Amino acid sequence: MSDITNKVALVTGGSRGIGREIAVALAKAGCDIAISYANAESDAAETVLAVQEAGRNALAVQGDLTQPGEAERIAQTVAEQLGEIDILVNNAGITKVQPLDGISMDDWNLVLHTNLTSAFSLSQAVIPKMREKRWGRIIMMSSVAAQLGGVIGPHYAASKAGMIGLAHSYAQMLAKEGITANAVAPALIKTDMIKGNPNIKPDLLPVGRFGEVAEVANAVVLLAQNGYITGQTLNVNGGWYMS
Repeated sequence: MSDITNKVALVTGGSRGIGREIAVALAKAGCDIAISYANAESDAAETVLAVQEAGRNALAVQGDLTQPGEAERIAQTVAEQLGEIDILVNNAGITKVQPLDGISMDDWNLVLHTNLTSAFSLSQAVIPKMREKRWGRIIMMSSVAAQLGGVIGPHYAASKAGMIGLAHSYAQMLAKEGITANAVAPALIKTDMIKGNPNIKPDLLPVGRFGEVAEVANAVVLLAQNGYITGQTLNVNGGWYMS
């Protein structure tokens, strides 16, 4: 297990929900934290405060990861103001619930660019410095939709499955350079999306309850600390999908 005290972590989509919990959990493990966010400025400020209350430095960077060059700008801003990124948590993403025949090419491109292309762009931006230091952690926040398809749509499922493939590729290519790459695939975690949908019930899960955001965050901290786990998908799903 690696001591991650004083490491710099970037959590995309870190203004609320699972992203905020991951940011705070990594801060409690000793990391200085940067988060990126699209629009939720006040929520991002609350995450920064929570990280600071945990005794670590914090930075929030606004940016639209669907736009060319934004991933590189965010990574550079973090490097200049907080330090080179040691741990990257690709958590930014959107859901777009649509019937199969209602998904346009614009819908497809928006979901793929937000969820998958942003993860690739940010990973590419931070890997060179990780290779110089011969230490790094890349963590993709996937979903059980990558394994079961889910109810949101094929664009979402494909984006989350692509994140697993991306983690596999980085893991294989970078294993000898001190850099690990893994995915976390949560399901039915108590976030606003679950709370607001009466059709999603805990009896869908073998454990009979929804997951807590802290349980997902703990999995991310484990992967950040462990230098021997790489190329894996850690399923945090109450037993819904077993592998």
